[in-house]
Amino acid sequence: MEPKTLQKAIVYFANPKNCHDYLVARRWPDGVICPKCGSTNVLFMEKYNRWHCREKHPSPQFTLKTGTVMEDSPIGLDKWLMAMWMIVNCKNGVSSYEIHRSLGVTQKTAWFLDHRIRLMLGCPTEEKMGGDGSECEVDESFIGGDPKNWKISKRVNRKRFTDPATKTRTDKVAVMGMLDRDARKVRANVVPNVNRETLQEAILNNIEGKSVVYTDGWKAYNNLKTLDYVHETVNHVEEYVRGNVHTNGLENFWALLKRSLKGTYVACEPFHLDRYVTEQVFRYNNRKMTDADRFDLAVKGMVGKRLTYAEVTGKLDAAQV
Repeated sequence: MEPKTLQKAIVYFANPKNCHDYLVARRWPDGVICPKCGSTNVLFMEKYNRWHCREKHPSPQFTLKTGTVMEDSPIGLDKWLMAMWMIVNCKNGVSSYEIHRSLGVTQKTAWFLDHRIRLMLGCPTEEKMGGDGSECEVDESFIGGDPKNWKISKRVNRKRFTDPATKTRTDKVAVMGMLDRDARKVRANVVPNVNRETLQEAILNNIEGKSVVYTDGWKAYNNLKTLDYVHETVNHVEEYVRGNVHTNGLENFWALLKRSLKGTYVACEPFHLDRYVTEQVFRYNNRKMTDADRFDLAVKGMVGKRLTYAEVTGKLDAAQV
């Protein structure tokens, strides 16, 4: 019987066969297929714990990890699955030091493991939020501590923003969020700036026309009514709620995100922030699920995603990825 709690998951996934059967059922529910050619004409070689594709093409052999975030990882499936369980089910996240102590791997390995798991939690979708008369909240927040405490990285692109609330210049990273009140789902991403063009392009790409959009008084949202939206604002200097007009749903999400960043992860370079945001979005959007169902959903997202150590450390330029 598949595990429902962390204690049962530890016992269940301690058996390599259980790890194998669990992942095969999620990755290939209709039967094992070759990740290179898509053929079902494959043979499992139990001695080597891998499959051999009978079609003629280079590299015919593959394993469960091939074509997933776990590819080329020497870490056992039991440790991978335990790390996944902890990350997707701990409300405030799990630091690499805790993974390091719990799984018996080095902190460097745990840190890389965490980032690859965060990558698999991203679920891009072309379906837009809202619709005719549906209510959506849009807001932006600024993440980061004192710039003198940030480590230097080749890929960090720090810019100064004007915080709409305080009207002061700040060396932080801007994150834009959108909440569909009906579906209770959030989308959030790091944005290069909080200019009108950037924010409105994101709204047009993610929210259906004729939706009711609630924002704060930031001037970048001023002409949303001309873009086929019903737009209402709340002035945070004087009020936070006016009937249904507020952005408190997103404020709740920002509170959870910042609590995990400041309390659990402590230090986060702007270069990595998007993956931390993705992690919190996944947990928030699936908060009504049981731990087992949330874990099951995360595991299904492991295919087709890859993050190398050179990429995560900034040693590989985007043009080479």
